[in-house]
Amino acid sequence: MVFSSAARCLVLMVLVVCVAGSWGSIWAQEGARYTISGTVRGDKGEALPGASLAVPALSTGTAADSLGHFTLALPAGRHQLVVAFVGYQQLTRELNLTRNQRLTLTLEESGNELGEVVVQGTVTLAEKLKSTQMGVDRLTIREAKLLPALFGEVDILKTLQLKPGVQSGGEGTSGLFVRGGSADQNLVLIDNALVYNPNHLFGLFSVFNSDAVQSVDLYKSGFPAQFGGRLSSVVDVKMREGDRQNYVVTGGVGLISSRLTFEGPINKGKGSFIVSGRRTYFDIFTRALNKANEDTKDYSPIPDYYFYDFNFKANYTLGKKDQLFLTGYLGRDAFGFNSPGGFNFKFNWGNTIGTLRWNHTFSDKLFVNTSVSVSDYNYDLTNRFDQFSFGLGSKITDYSARTDFEYTPNDRHLLKAGAQLTQHQFGVGRLEANSGDGRVNFGSDVNYDGLDGALYASDNYKASDKLQLEGGLRLTGFQSGSNRYGGLEPRGSARYSLSDNTSLKASYAMMYQYVHLVTNSGASLPTDIWYPSRLSVKPQQSQQVSGGASFLLGKGKYLLTNEVYYKWGRNQVDFRDGAQLFVNPELDAEFIFGKSWSYGNELYLEKKTGKTTGWIGYTLAWSWRNFQPQRGTNGINNGEDFRPTYDRRHNLTVVVLHQLSPRLNLTGSFIYTSGSLTTLPLGRFGMQDIPGSSTGVDPRPVPIYPNRNSYQLIPYHRLDLGVVYKIGARLNQDLTLSIYNAYNRRNAYFVFFEDIEDENDRITGFQAKQVSLIPVIPSLTYNFRF
Repeated sequence: MVFSSAARCLVLMVLVVCVAGSWGSIWAQEGARYTISGTVRGDKGEALPGASLAVPALSTGTAADSLGHFTLALPAGRHQLVVAFVGYQQLTRELNLTRNQRLTLTLEESGNELGEVVVQGTVTLAEKLKSTQMGVDRLTIREAKLLPALFGEVDILKTLQLKPGVQSGGEGTSGLFVRGGSADQNLVLIDNALVYNPNHLFGLFSVFNSDAVQSVDLYKSGFPAQFGGRLSSVVDVKMREGDRQNYVVTGGVGLISSRLTFEGPINKGKGSFIVSGRRTYFDIFTRALNKANEDTKDYSPIPDYYFYDFNFKANYTLGKKDQLFLTGYLGRDAFGFNSPGGFNFKFNWGNTIGTLRWNHTFSDKLFVNTSVSVSDYNYDLTNRFDQFSFGLGSKITDYSARTDFEYTPNDRHLLKAGAQLTQHQFGVGRLEANSGDGRVNFGSDVNYDGLDGALYASDNYKASDKLQLEGGLRLTGFQSGSNRYGGLEPRGSARYSLSDNTSLKASYAMMYQYVHLVTNSGASLPTDIWYPSRLSVKPQQSQQVSGGASFLLGKGKYLLTNEVYYKWGRNQVDFRDGAQLFVNPELDAEFIFGKSWSYGNELYLEKKTGKTTGWIGYTLAWSWRNFQPQRGTNGINNGEDFRPTYDRRHNLTVVVLHQLSPRLNLTGSFIYTSGSLTTLPLGRFGMQDIPGSSTGVDPRPVPIYPNRNSYQLIPYHRLDLGVVYKIGARLNQDLTLSIYNAYNRRNAYFVFFEDIEDENDRITGFQAKQVSLIPVIPSLTYNFRF
């Protein structure tokens, strides 16, 4: 494909926004306005992304970006600047503007976590009201740690499932299905590096260690132009920076895992580091139990399972204008089974990620971030029985470089532009088999390459005190072998303030996805394969429009938002019946393609002031897919529309955090969703002379299946409760009691049919049986910081 016309469009757009910025700069000088810029940091030197800065007398403000940087234009004169962030004491700074100023604003950490929310709340809700961005939820790890957790293991992705518009993949899983999108349509980043499998324990937990994470931003619509490559959402995870002043040890001991973190300064005041590790100990108990029962007759050993992950981040200030950041992640899951009969099974999978980032400040108005990263995900499955062994594996490795510019010519324009280039290496399938005597020895390996590139530019323009606009354009391209694809992705959003407490918002975004997840189930599994756009497999595309209203209520204590959206996509990927997915050099022949559409309404009420805080979210949504007959098949569902398994009509979440005293906090969350969809037989009919039947003549029941996903399981609902009790003179330790599924709801995991037989072992009927996964589970965790 030729990109010349698209490239000209992008260059023209960049010229337009730059000219607009130049005129805006001249206008600002005539109005005697000055710019304050700089960084918001904690008292230990860590950047505070999302920190709020406000000038109450002017009813204006801004928020620090993902690196803690900010820029704010104000008229000449004296002003009072208020800075706040969850977990830190509010800072008030008196300014006398007679020229542009660059500031480093330092917030002191607060010792009272729910008090932290009280300090920061009003500014944050006001900034949400004024922002042009729609469908965005920011979550700090301090908020996540207060909520009840399964086995006491804090999980960021599970907390995001409590936000409207986000569905889970099923009981206990941390998968995300956002506004009708599938699990592979979420862009998950950790310090700008891509995470291909964000799950541990087959999706029960996420790979993000709560002690190493600073904050998480979830984008559901109106995607900023700097993000691309996925259709449904962006999960942008930022790791913590270490303490620049003191050496600190933190950690926790829980029911299934323990965590330990060590952080401290590098050349005190110049830089810092943080090292964090986590490991489960299922295997210690299962091995001891298997050892104790190894001589027991007919004892079936329990499979061996554990996971661990390791996080590292370091930063160093080279000078007044330059900083270096190094981020690393290593995570592994190990599942094994050894039977007395000689059958051995080993399954290992995991992510390896590294990022080196350079931040340079050209001036008070111009910043640039340049980073290089590597992201690797692979799995290996090995079976051995007696002398015969069999191995299966897959992997994907990315080498990426990107640069991002941010320019603020005046208080009306915020310009961003950048470029990204990624080299993909796809290991679609690796197969090995051999026998001890050498009579069986063969292997197969299927590999592809891909090159992914993007250019983008955007402008956040404050047209007036009431109207703010953000427009962006992203030019993307992808090549695998001789196959080339590309396209323009326009983005836009607008906010109009009806009053100081009411605003209207709208947004539009187009997205392309050039890599696809090959899966034969409704949930993301470690054996799923990533596959590039090539041959008949075209890029997926989606478009989304959304609109809504936001209201500040109760003197700024509450934020009420209501958003409606409609999203439609083409070239959605699925597989023909009986598809051969593993180690297939012609895998593209197994794909079929269709379209999708979804729409819904999300209602959200949030409170962040007072001793009782939390939120209520309700989503009413529909999701549909259609795959017409094609490529020698009847399509899916005979070409008729059908709903995916994760389509849930109703989704209600209630989260409450209450501070009884400086030492004691109570928390709770309640979830109600419509039951997930599945396909079950409507009935059965008898067939005689079926090969494989016991007599060859007795009728053999054959199931009759209706349309796909025509059966809905029972509604899912669950109540989780938690108590956090702080101990120690400095309140730097706590005991956290969590009760998951407090009233022991037996939610459906799946349904199967059991034969009903008479005294002669003849089948006379069938009975549906429900399998539930997680009963009530209490857990106690000890957390410390020294």
